[in-house]
Amino acid sequence: MSKKIRNKKYTSFPKDEQILSQVKVTVIDYSPEHIIEKELKDIRESYEYRHKNDVSWINIDGVHDEQVIKTIGLYYNLHPLLQEDITDTEQRPKVDFYEDNIFLILQMLSYDGARQAVENEQVSLVLGEGYVLSFQGDVEGDVFGGIRQQLRAKGKGKVRNSGAAYLFYLLVDTIVDNYFIVLERVAENLENLEESIIENTANEDPTRDLYDLKRQLNIVRKSVRPLREIVSQLIREEAKFLESDNLYLRDLYDHVVQVIDNTESYIELTASLLDLHLSIIGNKTNDVMKILTIFSTIFMPLTFIVGVYGMNFKYMPELESRQGYFVVWVVMVVITVFTYLFFKRKKWL
Repeated sequence: MSKKIRNKKYTSFPKDEQILSQVKVTVIDYSPEHIIEKELKDIRESYEYRHKNDVSWINIDGVHDEQVIKTIGLYYNLHPLLQEDITDTEQRPKVDFYEDNIFLILQMLSYDGARQAVENEQVSLVLGEGYVLSFQGDVEGDVFGGIRQQLRAKGKGKVRNSGAAYLFYLLVDTIVDNYFIVLERVAENLENLEESIIENTANEDPTRDLYDLKRQLNIVRKSVRPLREIVSQLIREEAKFLESDNLYLRDLYDHVVQVIDNTESYIELTASLLDLHLSIIGNKTNDVMKILTIFSTIFMPLTFIVGVYGMNFKYMPELESRQGYFVVWVVMVVITVFTYLFFKRKKWL
């Protein structure tokens, strides 16, 4: 999913990107009977959703405003270290268990088709009793559109009839499932590159493209590899918020393992393609050297004959012969034909 920056006021951002000058806070409060979805103009409006009987999903787009994070942290009793981890967008995926909530950091990946590059954005999730808080980076867009559609759908769907723990699982599962989509896009580029290498149709050296694809796959690997242990901790932890959803977490664990296996396979494929490319180059070099060696072998006796009769000795019998020039030519032609036929018979040509 290609991400675009919101059309608002901008300030400078270290990674050649632009960040939002304002934090966008949206809330979806739902139960089997009703749903409320709106954008909050003031972060303090989120406090009323903490102690409601419904399930509340509060999404914060933009974590550069520390005051907003501190305010919501005060309302929802978020530990200061937890708040610090939210604002630090270079965190490694991890999970922490607190008395009132569970805190999870993971990377949300997307694929920019125009740049043909994998992009990552840190997402922090907080699961509490009856609520889920999600904190996204400063780039617009996410992969949660399908979840929002399920919540808006009329009727009694699974997500509307489940608690906050199921919503928490669904958010994580959606991020992990999106890894498959990103990997598919990278795999398509790998397949095209493999075909061009095998058919020798690449106009340029594919080495740079291979290393670029490997770098993208390393982004996926760094994002998903810690999740295996994280999900294992969630399964093992006897947290009151997750007791009824272990079955879903085991399914999530299977997805994580599959993503890891696929990523490792594609990384090995990039290494194999690089070896294949170098092997093809080596074979081409060997072919050129073989042709040069054959020509050198053919002309070696001819060079010897020319060198002998090019010496400036007065008393060389052949120099006095009227047919000497033509005889030398016949001998050289016979040697050339004989050498060519010999190489042909040996299948060296």
